[in-house]
Amino acid sequence: MDYWSSPRNRRWLLWGILAVSFLLVNVYRLSTAVLADDLMAAFRTTGGQLGTLHAVFFLVYALMQLPTGILVDRIGIRRTAAIGAVTMNAGALWFALAEGYPSALGGRLVIGLGGSVIFVCMLRFCASWYRVDEFGTMNGLSFAVGGVGGVLATTPLAVLVDATGWRTSLSMLAAVGLVAAAVTALVVRDSPERAGFEPIEGVPEQSRLTLGEIRTHGATVLRDRWTWVVSVLLFCTGGVNLTLFGLWGIPYVVQVYDTSVTVASLCTLLGGVGSAVGPPAFGWLSDRLERRTEFIVGGGLLYTGALALLAIVGDPPLVVVGAVFFVAGALLGTFVLTYPLVKERHSSRASGISLGAINGASFFGAAVFPTAMGWVLDAYWTGEFVGGVRVYTVTGYRVAFGIAAVAGLVTIACAVWLHRRADAIEA
Repeated sequence: MDYWSSPRNRRWLLWGILAVSFLLVNVYRLSTAVLADDLMAAFRTTGGQLGTLHAVFFLVYALMQLPTGILVDRIGIRRTAAIGAVTMNAGALWFALAEGYPSALGGRLVIGLGGSVIFVCMLRFCASWYRVDEFGTMNGLSFAVGGVGGVLATTPLAVLVDATGWRTSLSMLAAVGLVAAAVTALVVRDSPERAGFEPIEGVPEQSRLTLGEIRTHGATVLRDRWTWVVSVLLFCTGGVNLTLFGLWGIPYVVQVYDTSVTVASLCTLLGGVGSAVGPPAFGWLSDRLERRTEFIVGGGLLYTGALALLAIVGDPPLVVVGAVFFVAGALLGTFVLTYPLVKERHSSRASGISLGAINGASFFGAAVFPTAMGWVLDAYWTGEFVGGVRVYTVTGYRVAFGIAAVAGLVTIACAVWLHRRADAIEA
């Protein structure tokens, strides 16, 4: 039997094709940190405006998550992912060619619109091709792809931008993405049955929903308190991480420690490495130990402590900053255990809706925190410019990290609520 003829083998290839597009989603959404100085100089933005330029991606991304779940459950993974990938990379070309701030804002919005569907498509694919006891691991591996994209959006992107310029770099990435979109449309299939195989043993039925079923399942998901508590947790953790690694992390290191963008990007690279290794590791442990909420509570405590350290000290040794970024990225692996928690509470046939409902919360956070932190930094700005870029104070960054630490406290409260409710159900 050749590799292509086995459903257990082919599913890895098809997952990998979707992963290429998700990799680019994460490069695009986190690229603003590396490009921050170039964008502020090119479009003459304030910190708040740069925060908005970064955040508009996440705003449209968040708004699209529940509709994406419905689309995936209604018209299928392949078509949704392919259309999204084309839209995202067309937006990247638009952004690369933008001459003014309004045009750049429009291009960034289109990138977010297209990219918003890819991750839910990946999770829906995992629900259709992998057993229930494999889903936690595949959930972690899918998030790890985002971590790899985060790594590529740091030092590798900084080196590419230094060599070719930011506009050429984004155009090159868009070309790769359009090829991935075409391959998705030609090769990916929604389920083993649609690929011509028998159903895989242990994989729940994942047939497409009727409009009536969509309304019923959607109402059930939105009435569930677990959906909202998990959403608040992901709003805080996802929003802070995407802000830290995607926008203000690099300017913080550059301005406080007087380093180059390339050197500063090594810190956010560590955050990306953490995001790549943490989710699959915690997902695997969770599946093997059959425990979830204990990891989530422990992750919340460590995460909040790490952010509070930066808020209190402001300028610890740079190695400590790198360690904090790595820990914040790795502990994402504990927070994404909320995805299987929510998925398992609802019908397997509506997994797109349940996963899409909570996935949007991270990106609402990523739409709020960048601008809020940008306003704080602007409030403490002393009027100093270097190369057309605003230089912010250590005090401003400490207050910004204080906002992140408060979000961590909210995360702990949500995690404890989930743990206590889970114990009550088991009892």
